[in-house]
Amino acid sequence: MPAPHPGETAAGAAPRRLFFYNAGFAVQPRLRRILALAGHELRLGLPGPGDGVAVWGRSPRARRGKAVAAWRGVPLVRVEDAFLRSVHPGRSRRDGPLGLLVDPLGVHFDGAVPSALERLLATHPLDDARLLARARDGIARIAALDLSKYNAHDPDRAVPAPGYVLVVDQTRGDAAIAGGGATAATFGAMLAAARADHPGARIVVKVHPETAAGLRPGHFGPADAQAGATLLADPVSPWRLLAGAVAVYAVSSQLGWEAVLAGHRPVLFGRPWYAGWGLTEDRAHPCPRRARRLTRAQTFAAAMILAPLWHDPCRDRLCTFEEAVDQLEAEVRAFRQDRAGHVAAGMRLWKRPHLQAMFGGEGRLVFRRTTAGAAALARRTGRGLLVWGDAAVPAGAAPLRLEDGFLRSRGLGAALVPPLSLVADDLGLHCDPARPSRLETLIAAPLPPGGRARAERLVARIVAGGLTKYNLHGGAAGAAGAGDGCAGAVPRRILVAGQVEDDASIRLGATGPVRTNLDLLRAVRAANPGARLIWKPHPDVEAGLRPGRVDPADLAGLADATAPQADPAALFPQVDEVWTITSLLGFEALLRGLPVTCLGAPFYAGWGLTTDLAPVPGRRRRAADGHPLPRPDTVALAHAALIACPRYRDPVSGRPCPPEVALDRLADGGRSADGPANRLMAKAQGLLAGRARLWRGR
Repeated sequence: MPAPHPGETAAGAAPRRLFFYNAGFAVQPRLRRILALAGHELRLGLPGPGDGVAVWGRSPRARRGKAVAAWRGVPLVRVEDAFLRSVHPGRSRRDGPLGLLVDPLGVHFDGAVPSALERLLATHPLDDARLLARARDGIARIAALDLSKYNAHDPDRAVPAPGYVLVVDQTRGDAAIAGGGATAATFGAMLAAARADHPGARIVVKVHPETAAGLRPGHFGPADAQAGATLLADPVSPWRLLAGAVAVYAVSSQLGWEAVLAGHRPVLFGRPWYAGWGLTEDRAHPCPRRARRLTRAQTFAAAMILAPLWHDPCRDRLCTFEEAVDQLEAEVRAFRQDRAGHVAAGMRLWKRPHLQAMFGGEGRLVFRRTTAGAAALARRTGRGLLVWGDAAVPAGAAPLRLEDGFLRSRGLGAALVPPLSLVADDLGLHCDPARPSRLETLIAAPLPPGGRARAERLVARIVAGGLTKYNLHGGAAGAAGAGDGCAGAVPRRILVAGQVEDDASIRLGATGPVRTNLDLLRAVRAANPGARLIWKPHPDVEAGLRPGRVDPADLAGLADATAPQADPAALFPQVDEVWTITSLLGFEALLRGLPVTCLGAPFYAGWGLTTDLAPVPGRRRRAADGHPLPRPDTVALAHAALIACPRYRDPVSGRPCPPEVALDRLADGGRSADGPANRLMAKAQGLLAGRARLWRGR
């Protein structure tokens, strides 16, 4: 991750001790924590020499702090949300801010006086190539992720047909209106100007999210709709809305700046911070102080990279803009998937608290014993349907199918250790090659902006940290046999990855004749008679929790060494290649540059990265029109499997988190629940599950 740019905060001139006189500073822990991490101490009482007074923007209650600062002769420091704030609006009180603008000069939305952000825009060189590259990547990334200041919108919600003039409303009483030199009457004048400038054009008025949520009124209403304007209160994507507009009119809304980022030259009737730099058409309130001409990337660099204090709520530290976007991406992904709530079918009791924590952020999960009952309730209530693995669902149901993620835990799922990550697939299962899955589509898709560099960093951390799916770290027991041998020619060393034989990845993904561990060993030996084979049993099988054990007598003549309870990461440097049916160990080997041969069709097979000895889906090679697909490399594969597809939950903060936080938790030891009681429960669970399978087979 890029290191913070020198001077990446506007708060450097603010005093260390800040006294406050409105309750928001006392009751908002995220606000207090960000200021504390920036070196500020919030205090009650009266400030003395060298102290300051903190107020929230130009809120009505800021007058108290302003009066005390003037009385005591100390600086006034204004605090405001940064321009990427949260999922929900601040007034919903559901989310704290992801970042703050701490301004000892003024406040960014008041164009009457200079602010720290304006000073940055006016005086900072903004010519560093690295900084501007980060800005361009940042613009592309927030557009691709469909991120805005508030993010409780639906990226799939339909927007009006393209060709409209977009008029942006704001909430009544918003301090940014008066700060921009405007009044409530300005909005009517703006709408009239839009009609005059574009006679006969469709006018779409975008209602503010807080107005749509019933939190604060706006400036437009039914009378404007009767006069030919369309009021749009639906939670649509701002980026899609801007893409369909032929012109954008705003007073001082942030959506006006996002219009600049989207390639528009918005017409402004106020004096927001982004006016006056040559990127907008300023119809009112010119600002002589702003004589400089800037590019989109330069304004973004100042407003998003240099000025804010960004906070990482999982690791509880100040962070870079890019890390803040990582966190917001994780939170927004969870919201979008969970916004309607879920009904979960047939989930084992031990999984339910963890599923509730991961998928219940927008509404508690409702559990039902059968998929039929869950599907019926989901239809009646408009909720989503969650099922585990390949559970059968009624016709017409469109479930999210859950499976463990590929950076799962420090301990076994069969031992009831909860996962840090889950894959929730709306198309199919990644281990079922018979039909497409969301993971498969992500592998085939182009990498998003910044995706390659991020995936490369992630893979480098995984390899350097010796991290795998379960992270048992049992050492390299048995691996010593992988490296010994006589002087002279050393035979090829092949790691053979065993699996759980009743696992869905075998039931669905073993597309060839090899479906058991013993048959796998026989096939590898037959194809490699002179090689040295190292047999790696699956840890669930070794623990006696799942079927797939190979009798030692059967191993004779097939495997040259066995690596019981061995850490796969310790084995990889000792072998030349890996053979498997569908084991995730093959994916982990690809990340480390090892050749992999598959005797089944796991999600990572069929893309040209593995030697495939069993049928793989043709759609991984050719598009529906018959044209060959671009070949993803291991970086693209890693991005899809580790970043774009899974959901992660931080066990420390309890929040959705990016994979980088999950790596930190795994490297720190995670929170394993693998104790004697859990192992006993896991064995009982496996015994009961086995009996149930036998009963169904009668």
